[in-house]
Amino acid sequence: MLGGLGADPVGEVLNRLGLYTLSILLGSLACTPLQIVFGWKWPLRVRRMVGLWAFAYASLHLVTYTAIDQSFDFTAIGKDIVKRQFITVGFAAFVVLLALAVTTPQRMVRKLGFRWWKRLHRLVYVAGVLGCIHFLWRFKLKEPQPIAYGVVLLALLGIRAIDWARKRTHAARILASPPPARSV
Repeated sequence: MLGGLGADPVGEVLNRLGLYTLSILLGSLACTPLQIVFGWKWPLRVRRMVGLWAFAYASLHLVTYTAIDQSFDFTAIGKDIVKRQFITVGFAAFVVLLALAVTTPQRMVRKLGFRWWKRLHRLVYVAGVLGCIHFLWRFKLKEPQPIAYGVVLLALLGIRAIDWARKRTHAARILASPPPARSV
C-alpha cells in the first residue's frame, strides 16, 4: 500500500527528495568540469536548467518537511533549525539555492551586471558543500553514500581549482614574457 516506503513514509520521502536534490545539484556542478576535461560544450547549455531542477527538488524537500512532517508548526520548525545542526545546514543550503534561482533569469543578469551575477552564482559551490554536509550529518556515517557524494563534490571542485591555477599560471607567463621584437 505504501509503495515500499517502509514504516516511516514521510521520512523516506524526505530522504529520497534530499538525495534527488543533491544528485541533481552535483549534476549541475559537473557541467563545467565536463567541459574542462572533455571539451564538451553541451553541458554548459543545460547547466541553468539542471540547477533550476535542483532548486525545484530542494523546494519539494522543504515543503514536505514543513507541511507534512511538521504540519506548518513554525515554532517547532524554528526550534529544529536551531537545535539540529543538519537542519541548520540544509536550510542554509536552501537559502543559497533560493538566491540563485531568483537571480537566474536573463533580466537579473542584466540588472546585476554579469560580473556580480557570476560572483553570486559561484555560491552554488557553497550550496553543494552545505548539501553534502547536510546529507553526511543526517545519516551520521551510517551509510557510505554521503561520503561518496562528498568525494564527487571534492573531485568536481578539484578540477575547477586545477583549471583556475592553470589559467592563472598561463596568464602570469604571458604578462612576464617580454613583448615580441618589432621588425622595422
